[in-house]
Amino acid sequence: MKVNVWNTIVQLSKERGVETNVIVNAIEESLKVASTKYFTHNEKINISFLPEKGELRVYTNKKISENPENLATEISLEDATEINGSKKIGNNIEIDLPSDMLGRIAAQAAKKVIFQKVRDAEQEKIYGIFAPQLGQILTGVLRRFEQNENMILEVNKTEVLLPCREKLMDEQFKIGDRVKAVIIQVLRENKGPQVIVSRADARFLAKLLELEIPEIANGNIEIIDIVREPGERAKVAVLTKEKDIDPIGACIGVRGNRIMAISQELQGEKIDIIEWLEDPIFYAKTALSPAKVGKAFILDKKYNIMQAVVSNDQLSLAIGKKGINVRLASRLIGWKIEIKEEQSQKHLI
Repeated sequence: MKVNVWNTIVQLSKERGVETNVIVNAIEESLKVASTKYFTHNEKINISFLPEKGELRVYTNKKISENPENLATEISLEDATEINGSKKIGNNIEIDLPSDMLGRIAAQAAKKVIFQKVRDAEQEKIYGIFAPQLGQILTGVLRRFEQNENMILEVNKTEVLLPCREKLMDEQFKIGDRVKAVIIQVLRENKGPQVIVSRADARFLAKLLELEIPEIANGNIEIIDIVREPGERAKVAVLTKEKDIDPIGACIGVRGNRIMAISQELQGEKIDIIEWLEDPIFYAKTALSPAKVGKAFILDKKYNIMQAVVSNDQLSLAIGKKGINVRLASRLIGWKIEIKEEQSQKHLI
């Protein structure tokens, strides 16, 4: 049968960025599925498809038998004679899908099934591009908001999802804004966007630090841990083995220029750079920065509870607004920290 689909295949290939052989394979598979409405005995279906020449044939092979038992592979002489009168028992016969049915099936496949297969190929291509970039920062243009306030970004003609829960608190964007975020998930098959990004994830802050601070990018300073309450405050524990590098000073920068640039990207989120220490007591004292801690004690080693003692003028700093400072410090070091004012009633947070 002559079919004129090659131009359509080429056009689809260019529009969707999918190889022509993927589309051809999709057509062949859809034809096999659709032709089972004619070949109803689980026959082996053969496809001969040369789209460049406009040639298409769908057929099955059967052996002519006097008393056919397996209708998937055998056919009676009477039925074979109706198809081709020259056949004899023991011979093989090729049974073609009727041209009128083949035409309808081919048209339907081109309109529906092919597009689904092409979409599958597109999804696989997107996965192949973005999966290796998991944890990396990208910049997309905000194209639309969904009903649940999720944001759809466009990155290289691909839709990327920034869920509402992954935005910073109270930050606002408008259509056309360029939005920076980190890739936190890449789905292989999905009806909606396959690439999920975040501005609230700790990895976003980690990548911003890497981009802004060369000593982190080249490995001279290592980020050990990050805890955040996005848009409010973050604590970053760093470590260096280089004796001539001040890890805190390098991260903060001259007059705080490095950390301020990152804070501005995060809507003013305060970022405390903490030197990681193996000793939990000293680590706790530094983790409570910017407060200055006088003393710290382990109260319960089994349940990881310790107490930090601060002067009256450092109390509010140690606790932080709504308890955020001591809460983040506790998460960072893995111990519950109780704040006690010198010669005063302790405050449990």
